[in-house]
Amino acid sequence: MSATFPLRIRALRLRVRALHVQHAFYHNVLGLSVLEATSDRLVLGPESAAFTLELVADPSAPLRPWPSIGLYHFALLLPDRSHLAATARRLLEHNVFFEGAADHAVSEALYFRDPEGNGLELCADRPPDTWPRQGALMVTRPLDLAALLRTSRPAPLPPEVRLGHLHLHVPDLDEAEQFFAGQLRMTVTQRTYPGARFFAYDGYHHHIGTNIWARGRRAPVHATGLLAYTLAVPAGVAHTLPSVLQDPAGIRVHLRPERVAM
Repeated sequence: MSATFPLRIRALRLRVRALHVQHAFYHNVLGLSVLEATSDRLVLGPESAAFTLELVADPSAPLRPWPSIGLYHFALLLPDRSHLAATARRLLEHNVFFEGAADHAVSEALYFRDPEGNGLELCADRPPDTWPRQGALMVTRPLDLAALLRTSRPAPLPPEVRLGHLHLHVPDLDEAEQFFAGQLRMTVTQRTYPGARFFAYDGYHHHIGTNIWARGRRAPVHATGLLAYTLAVPAGVAHTLPSVLQDPAGIRVHLRPERVAM
């Protein structure tokens, strides 16, 4: 991501069933560092400390059905296309299956899941001055995965990796807009994508994506999946709101007005 855009998504908390399996995936395969570890909790992050991923274990939790209201995916944003290719090559060598590969005009993206079905996106932004300025900001075109990987060598996530955006299944798009654009004062960056709506600060393409593709289906109480996320918001927004809110997907949102890193 260009330094023009401050880092906004600072932390995620997931409930998981098999902590050791998720540890192997996020640490051994993806390459995130272990920051804290106990028998029922694991905190990981990149060397840059740009974000944290907290995994809280509950072996009795039902697996969240797919799709259902909650997490659609979270995006691991890489600094450039060569890092995207290198990390993709590493994932393929560990037999990770890519469910999709897309050129979104503003970025190139690969989609996959962790061992418990949580959606992830691996992406690299194109330079902002090349983004579409007329018509739809984001599109979905095929990505030539073979061409992307042709000259790459496998490598784990680089230290510069960030959480680029969060995409959620929500019950209603208008309700989502009232929350993200109304309460949190994000800009609606696209409303023409079928069944989806996107929001951002700073002129970015999106920090939050929402969709109604789960058709209102809900997961069992205490199921695995996204429990909370931390969002760094402009100071002028933060002082008008409580520090903790609940978003339209029922997920806890921690608001942080400080340390909006570039």
